[in-house]
Amino acid sequence: MAGLELKKVRKSYGAIDVVHGVDLTIRDGEFVVFVGPSGCGKSTLLRMIAGLEDISSGALSIGDQEMTKVAPADRGVAMVFQSYALYPHMSVEENMGFGLKINGFSKEEVRERVLAAARTLQLEPLLQRRPRQLSGGQRQRVAIGRAIVREPDVFLFDEPLSNLDAELRVQMRLEIARLHQSLGTTMIYVTHDQVEAMTLADRIVVLRAGRIEQVGAPMELYEDPDNLFVAGFIGSPKMNFLPVTLVSSSASDIVVRLDDFPTATIPLSLKGAVPGLGDKLMLGVRPEHFKLNSAEGLTVRLDVLENLGASSFAYVQHGRDEPLTIEIREAKNLKAGHSLTIGIDPSRALLFDASSGLRIR
Repeated sequence: MAGLELKKVRKSYGAIDVVHGVDLTIRDGEFVVFVGPSGCGKSTLLRMIAGLEDISSGALSIGDQEMTKVAPADRGVAMVFQSYALYPHMSVEENMGFGLKINGFSKEEVRERVLAAARTLQLEPLLQRRPRQLSGGQRQRVAIGRAIVREPDVFLFDEPLSNLDAELRVQMRLEIARLHQSLGTTMIYVTHDQVEAMTLADRIVVLRAGRIEQVGAPMELYEDPDNLFVAGFIGSPKMNFLPVTLVSSSASDIVVRLDDFPTATIPLSLKGAVPGLGDKLMLGVRPEHFKLNSAEGLTVRLDVLENLGASSFAYVQHGRDEPLTIEIREAKNLKAGHSLTIGIDPSRALLFDASSGLRIR
């Protein structure tokens, strides 16, 4: 096993920069997830670690070894792709052991490693089947097994669950989490699905336009985002953002007025510098941090109600194109068109500078 370090890693295609000086240290045995919107550079960064893309500048180390110019086969990494890429004419056992076979391993060692991986992934009953006889989840397990038999220092996953249906994605998330607990190997996982990131990662790396926006544990990013982008990207449904105006301040205590509800004010406490009067600010509120039927609430109209069983999400109109999203635990008697009175928990609300997007703490 080994940790990994990126130092000012850049990737350019001609005059176009797609990864901008990334600095990142991944600890030995850590499960790190790269997330971000399409085109943010997460897969490109993963492919540079694998050696499938050249690093334009900067340095990559795996363990104590410099790997920037080392061939992919000599980096001690194994990669699992979005497509299974299994040989259709080979059995599961042959698919898993093929890479070892062509690298000169003995038949005994190949079979020993394949059987060990099959036990870990519960593939033993399927070893003699062909890929066409397997479900999508089983095929992905075979692809993961093919990586396990190599006994790499680092596993790389490039959106491995994207081709699976919702139920299989949940199942495979659990299996990958168990696999990491069992092997204890460093794993780097790329996804655009922040639910996968939240449920799998020791730490999440949030990327945007080839730059790291924030790195941290899942709940750290959820509860303490550094900027509007991270706050809006982490969380499902995403955080609500309301424009506000600072109306008074004293020491570290301020009061903001909600621009869409001119009579409503929210008291907040800050640890750092207090913004100035007239600054453009945004108040961030997670769906679960609204209070229904609050005495000093805001009156809104229910537009759409999503019933999910234990909880529901109400989408309410408040004078802007994008509705507010509110989590409701008891929604049996609510219907579209109803008026709701909601309040905001000041202790859970976050304040951002609307111009720079940075958090005001």
